[in-house]
Amino acid sequence: MTRLNLIVAASVALACQAFAPAALSSRVVLSAHSRSSGVLQSTAAEPAAAAAAAADTPAGPPPLDPPTSAELKSETGADFLPLANALYAGDFKEADQLTRDLLIFIAGPGARGRKYVYWSEVQFIPTTDLATLEALWLKYSRGKFGYSVQRRAFDVSAKGDFEAFCRKIDWNLMDDGLERKRRWFGADEFVYDLEAATPGHLPLTSALRGVQLIKALLKHPAWDLPQFADSGKGKYEKKSV
Repeated sequence: MTRLNLIVAASVALACQAFAPAALSSRVVLSAHSRSSGVLQSTAAEPAAAAAAAADTPAGPPPLDPPTSAELKSETGADFLPLANALYAGDFKEADQLTRDLLIFIAGPGARGRKYVYWSEVQFIPTTDLATLEALWLKYSRGKFGYSVQRRAFDVSAKGDFEAFCRKIDWNLMDDGLERKRRWFGADEFVYDLEAATPGHLPLTSALRGVQLIKALLKHPAWDLPQFADSGKGKYEKKSV
């Protein structure tokens, strides 16, 4: 090899040694950054596989919008926002209690003073307030819960028979071969899960002072409004009592 060739070979070797550590260092830094940031390096096939899997997964119902001021109308000055927030959060047990509190409020001063509603006071509850309460229940239960849903069960299937109505909306259960009402106080036996509950199961109305209160509620003219015409439709007509 000539002297010129030796000089060229030596220069090439030195150049390789100079660049090799820098390239290696760059790969190490990139790898460390990927681990520390939790970013996984995927192949080109992985995003395609993920997209295909997502396409095969059934889409659930679209998320519901939070309540707006237009949905909280009241003639009595009632604050429907706590109820709306509980329903929006899916806390149906809290919403059930808030509903009873609101009924006392919108029923007037007499009910507020004694802290419960007489059946004879129901007729004086403003339609606006009951419609607001009902619309919130229907919206956030996706049409499964509400007084208008219960009314359809009462009128269409139960034919006005209160015990048949209780069976229809799952307020009764069998206990050692005997039928009884679900317990409300102590060990609560009612169902507050939207998926597990029977249509019309909520809201609850106390019958400790008789069934006149719930019958009066189910007869209120608010349920004749057009927006409630289809409440509970198709959920009871073909089921035997």
